[in-house]
Amino acid sequence: MKEKSDIVILGGGPGGYVAAIRGTQLKKSVVLIEKDKIGGTCMNYGCIPAKYLLNQTKNYKELKENKNIEGPLEEIKCNWKKVQAEKGIIVKKLVSGLEFLLRKNGVKIVKGTGSIKNERQVVVEVEGEESIFESSKIIISTGSKPGELPFLEPNGKEIITSREALELDSIPKKMLIIGAGAIGLEMGTIYQRLGAEVQILEIMPTILPGCDREMMVRLERLLKSQGLQIYTQMKIEEGQIEEGRVRVRGTCLKTRSPFEFETDKVLLATGRKPNYESLSSKDLLFSLDKQGFFRVNSQLETNIPGIYAIGDLIGGKLLAHKASHEGILAAENATGQKKEMNYDSLPMAVYTEPEFSSVGFTEEEAKEREINYQVGLFSLQASGRALTMGKQEGMVKIIADERDKIFGAHILAPNASEFISEITLAISKGLKIQDVSSSIHIHPTISEAVMEAALKVKKEAIHILND
Repeated sequence: MKEKSDIVILGGGPGGYVAAIRGTQLKKSVVLIEKDKIGGTCMNYGCIPAKYLLNQTKNYKELKENKNIEGPLEEIKCNWKKVQAEKGIIVKKLVSGLEFLLRKNGVKIVKGTGSIKNERQVVVEVEGEESIFESSKIIISTGSKPGELPFLEPNGKEIITSREALELDSIPKKMLIIGAGAIGLEMGTIYQRLGAEVQILEIMPTILPGCDREMMVRLERLLKSQGLQIYTQMKIEEGQIEEGRVRVRGTCLKTRSPFEFETDKVLLATGRKPNYESLSSKDLLFSLDKQGFFRVNSQLETNIPGIYAIGDLIGGKLLAHKASHEGILAAENATGQKKEMNYDSLPMAVYTEPEFSSVGFTEEEAKEREINYQVGLFSLQASGRALTMGKQEGMVKIIADERDKIFGAHILAPNASEFISEITLAISKGLKIQDVSSSIHIHPTISEAVMEAALKVKKEAIHILND
């Protein structure tokens, strides 16, 4: 069977389904092919379930640690089975709503495994039968999968990936996490709150490698104070399963001394790699970079005209909202527009406690590029709202160039992910620190710290000294 459409999209994750909806808004016929579940890894096995577990365990932890609540707190338990069940209900509700939305927008959803036959045809296998979809434009959004270590291959039991970590039916006594990126820190936070002894090993000098160093020093200290055991500059060299437990050995790059850990579970959080096995015929060769990610131009088109790639498949920061924005642009360019992707104002967030959110350059990057810059730093110790919440450990940093144009911001605070968008907008529109510092912020809020940090750049802060 052959069927024609204007755009065929491979992968129904946050990049693919957004591209599909945008394509139909532009009056194009769109076919969306997904072999698993609409919503992709983020909605089904990543972002959404992880944030639900983070929220539930946060509530549990704060209740147990509230000094003003009396009674037998030791009797308070987290009903983990109920939490897992409700997590599944939420995910199912979101997926069902998304499928409804796609169909109402006129997107044809095809469940099956798709591969690119040639520049204009995609073959889909459904229950042993093949269908061919012809299109002048193809958008590839097949995402990524967990990275592996040659001596620690996941088996779903003792050695797991983030997907299995979100589905555990019981809390392990000990969990060793390899990698102190966003996944490692968030998973570690969840299970430490539930009573597991969590150890995190990172080969780089700081957690969240590539993020602002000053912020990372403080975040690491805060996470350690909460009970997480974090070790940096740890190079793992071997691992083996012994009677249901895992033994990991390696060398500390800081001291050049050997180390050994024994644990019930090892969670591999060492990054992700592009997912494109069996994606295209051998005659269709895509250009890849050294890490195996698809190369695209500024309009997200691959080396094969008419075929676009988005999301985790093209590397960079592997973020769902990045994929969604790329999906919009790819759909628009597939309909004849010539829009270019700009990553200067791409925000990110890690949902620890406090949350960390960031956009633009770090101080280290500014120094490497020899940019003359100014910094405004405001501690939440001086935030009335933070004090009322008992969450005064964080800070806000804003970085501007010598002409006062904002080009970076880093926030360590409760709900930092909710108000980093103010600076994202400022950077994307080329605003100056005065545009932020002169705007009225609600009192009392944590977001006032953004205004104060902007004021501090010019030594005009109100609630802290301007030394």
